[in-house]
Amino acid sequence: MLIDTHCHLDAPEFDADRAAVIERARRAGVRGIVVPAVMRANFTVVRDLAHATPGVCYALGIHPLYVDRASEDDLDALDAALAAARDDPKLVAIGEIGLDFFVAAVNTPELRVRQEQFYTRQLDLAQRHGLPVLLHVRRSQDTLLKHLRRRPQIGGIAHAFNGSFQQAGQFLGLGFALGLGGAMTFERALQIRRLATELPAGALVLETDAPDIPPAWLGRGPDGRPQPARNEPAEVAGIARVLAELRGLDAEALTAQCAANARRVLPRLAMVLGEAGTA
Repeated sequence: MLIDTHCHLDAPEFDADRAAVIERARRAGVRGIVVPAVMRANFTVVRDLAHATPGVCYALGIHPLYVDRASEDDLDALDAALAAARDDPKLVAIGEIGLDFFVAAVNTPELRVRQEQFYTRQLDLAQRHGLPVLLHVRRSQDTLLKHLRRRPQIGGIAHAFNGSFQQAGQFLGLGFALGLGGAMTFERALQIRRLATELPAGALVLETDAPDIPPAWLGRGPDGRPQPARNEPAEVAGIARVLAELRGLDAEALTAQCAANARRVLPRLAMVLGEAGTA
């Protein structure tokens, strides 16, 4: 069974045809979708979307790209929302949280400090509420790991992972799986494809990050030139086929392994989707 472990299904890019997007994903064999929040304003949105849609789960958190507009009150609101959803099996993680040391807008000295403050506060909430985390990892692996080593029982998923083998091993040792998506489908993505091929079978989960990070077969015009394209959760089926080819595996066996990995690192998924991956 296919699980898209990271999909922004609440994004405005899906407002015009969200039901059709969900149906295409269902027809493609996608039985589970995890929708992370990025800021306080969409905590209720992702929760309501999950409860209205079979197989959809959610996470609550404040994304590093939004810390410039977030406040201490937002962290208090997150704590309260997590407490209120304590018994909600569809709340599977705290996320999307982490650090982004690439985007210039949040990489002033002041905002780097603020990113780190929000990250560590949300790790503390993960410990308090007993939830794994969905990590935004962008040129920030070592700093993320530094704080995780102080809280070694959290676990979760390092989303869109593109670090070294050494860093991958450290995340795995802390109970994380590594999310692979559309970037892996490009032949020039040599490091990601090496990771996809050589890491242990238990290390990997599938994701789209839709509407972002479209796979190689999207975003090409009739003339073959790049053009803007919207990713969507149905594309996780093609991403799984590429990963299976890279690892020399049957696609069905590969998707079953990745689904088992997702249920291991996000235990509430098993409550929603079933231990064997059926709703």
